[in-house]
Amino acid sequence: MRSKMAPVSIRRVLISESVDPSCKTILQENGIEVTERQNMSKDELIAQIKDYDGLIVRSATKVTADVIGAASSLRVIGRAGTGVDNVDVDVATKKGIIVMNTPSGNTISAAELTCTLLMSLSRHVLQAAISMKAENWDRKKFMGAELYGKTLGIVGLGRIGKEVATRMQSFGMRTIGYDPITPPEVSASWGVEQMSLEELWPQCDYITVHTPLMPSTTGLLNDVSFAKCKRGVKVVNCARGGIIDEAALLRALESGQCGGAGLDVFVEEPPRNWALVKHPNVISCPHLGASTKEAQARCGQDIALQIVDMVKGKALVGAVNAQVLASTFTSDSQQWVRLGEAMGRVLKACSSSKQPYAHVHITTQGDCLKKSAGFLSSAAVVGLLSEGTENGPNLVNALPLAEETGITIKKSHSDVNEANGTCMVEVSVNGSIYTALGSVRAEVPILLELNGSVFRQPIPLFGNLLFFKAAGSPQLLPSVASILAAAAVEMDYFSASTASEGDQWYCMGIQSLLGDLGSLKPLVKEAAQLTV
Repeated sequence: MRSKMAPVSIRRVLISESVDPSCKTILQENGIEVTERQNMSKDELIAQIKDYDGLIVRSATKVTADVIGAASSLRVIGRAGTGVDNVDVDVATKKGIIVMNTPSGNTISAAELTCTLLMSLSRHVLQAAISMKAENWDRKKFMGAELYGKTLGIVGLGRIGKEVATRMQSFGMRTIGYDPITPPEVSASWGVEQMSLEELWPQCDYITVHTPLMPSTTGLLNDVSFAKCKRGVKVVNCARGGIIDEAALLRALESGQCGGAGLDVFVEEPPRNWALVKHPNVISCPHLGASTKEAQARCGQDIALQIVDMVKGKALVGAVNAQVLASTFTSDSQQWVRLGEAMGRVLKACSSSKQPYAHVHITTQGDCLKKSAGFLSSAAVVGLLSEGTENGPNLVNALPLAEETGITIKKSHSDVNEANGTCMVEVSVNGSIYTALGSVRAEVPILLELNGSVFRQPIPLFGNLLFFKAAGSPQLLPSVASILAAAAVEMDYFSASTASEGDQWYCMGIQSLLGDLGSLKPLVKEAAQLTV
């Protein structure tokens, strides 16, 4: 058995927008068939997507729920750029599709455009240039201000925010910022003092935003926050349209509360309401943040190389909805993924209940598994929910599917000194608790214990397995072996419990599955078989 998610099989990729030619070349050199079709309508994309394992887009293609629903074979959506708000990530996740972006491909280009707009706002460069083209010479009309000594507020201190900060510091600007994720000590190391938004607004002469667009950042700069700013504050948005409330920005410009705005992005692109764009104190661009030769080449190369590395099982970079997979792309991790899924399948077979699982509890032991509970939980749920179909759960969508079906997932780790590491999977179903304890030895996933029965010999978790529960008896093994022989099923090995009293679980490795488990009923109390 091998986890469905590593490596991922990608044979055909559709590129739906203009991407650097290196993207196609890299994919083709690695045996992936590539089709380029630009400017497709939504209906055309829906008709085409069913034939592809991968889709590469920029920002114009809207990968909606309808598109994803029609993608019967799709395994990865690659965004040649940073933002993925044109992709319905939640729907893709539930369908087990990896969504990845190129987090650093356009960093420098976006940062440089931000700095360009900041400088242009400070000196009215655009307005002066337009005036000159009209053969006017109005030196006094375009009196500007120095950036030196001014305070720049940076909302969002990721890669682009950092690059903007270091560049504007060279102009002598004081840089302050806000970010709920980047630790203050990290941003301080590159010269940005972090503070709350309430503290930040009134201090800024200039504000630039560099956050994703999400519910918590939509309308971050609005009527209320503009009112808290210095009168005449200038703002820049090269991130995503909607982070700055466009109607509130226009009101602030008209009242003078905002002294100017540099906008590269809009809620609707192209905008339908041009009043904001036409305001005399606005400098606007048609979403040019990543529109440099260097950024496009970098993004095209990056997305292709990320897909190739994923296909080859080398690494998973830029996955925005499958972080749990990032640590599974090693041979050691793969064996633990196999273990987690196999134990889930064993518990599914041996619980023999059609009732839904109430909870799944994963407990890891040993230093080698300190950071493994995440993917082991996903792997175990894959095994529990698998129906043996190609489109069943995988490591991307296992936990969201579990949540949808009402399963509570709990993860814990014990620092018990366990050299090899062990994983315990506990499931609750119909009021009963079932447990499995396993490990990986010599790169082989093994089962050590099932529902309290500790096996004398660890069970290798591959091939055909027959589990049964019965009271110990000298005649048990010969009697079961006789039934198998009568059904022409060969036994490879047998492992009994270390306990000698009471009902215990036993396991046999068999060459093929038994046609009718009912033949074992006179000998055992419970029986289950599966292929792992």
